[in-house]
Amino acid sequence: MRDWQPFLGLPLWVWLFVFPSLFALACLAGRQRARRLLPPLWRLLDRLYAASGAVAALFMALILLLIVAQMVTRWTGLTFPGSTEYAGYAMAATSFFGLSYALVRGSHIRVSILLNIGPRSRFWVDAAATLVAALTATYFARYAVKTNLMSVLLNDRTQGQDFTPEWLISFFRMFANPPSEWAGIWANTGSEWVYTPIWLPQLPMSIGTILLAVALWDALTRLLVTGETSIVGEAVE
Repeated sequence: MRDWQPFLGLPLWVWLFVFPSLFALACLAGRQRARRLLPPLWRLLDRLYAASGAVAALFMALILLLIVAQMVTRWTGLTFPGSTEYAGYAMAATSFFGLSYALVRGSHIRVSILLNIGPRSRFWVDAAATLVAALTATYFARYAVKTNLMSVLLNDRTQGQDFTPEWLISFFRMFANPPSEWAGIWANTGSEWVYTPIWLPQLPMSIGTILLAVALWDALTRLLVTGETSIVGEAVE
C-alpha cells in the first residue's frame, strides 16, 4: 500500500478500511444507540440505491434506442459512426450503476449453505462474509477511481469512431475543479465534437463501485445493529 497517498494527514487506506471497520464495531457495541441514530441515514441511502437503479434502467433503455437507431440507419443506407462504442458505454453504465441496487434487492448470487448451519453461527458467518465483501469492494472502488485519474493524466482517448461534444466534457470537468476555474473551463470550450476521452465512459465504473462499497458497509452495519441482514430475496437459498 505504498502508493496510498495521505489524505487529511492519514494514509488513504486508514480512511477506506480502518475507520469503516471501527464504525462497524461501534455499531455492534452500541446497538441500542445506533438503532436510534442510524435509520434516517439508512432511508437516505435506500433512496440513493434506488436512484442508482433508475439510472441503470435509463442506460438500458438507451441501449435499446441505439440498437433501433443502428437498424434504421442500416435500412436507410445512412451511417451511424461510433454506435457500437456508444452501446458498449451504455452497457457498462447499466452494469455498474445497477450493482448497489441489485445488492440491496437480493439480486446478487449469495451461496447461503454455511448460513444454514445454525441460528447462532448464522449471524457471525453472515457478518464475516459481508465484511470481506465490503473490504473487497472498497479496494475495487479505490482502483477504479485511480484508473479514472490515470486516464485524465494521460489524456487517453478512444480508438473507435465515437465522438463527444466539448461542452459535455467541460460539464463533467466542472465537478473535478474548484468553482474559481469554471469560467476558464467554459471559456476554452468550443462547439466541436472530439474523440471521447476514456475517463468519461469510465465514470460510471467509479461511481458504481463506490456505491457498491457503500452498500456493503451499510449492509454490514444494519446486520450488526438489527441482527438480521437487510439483503432480502437472495437468488440462491
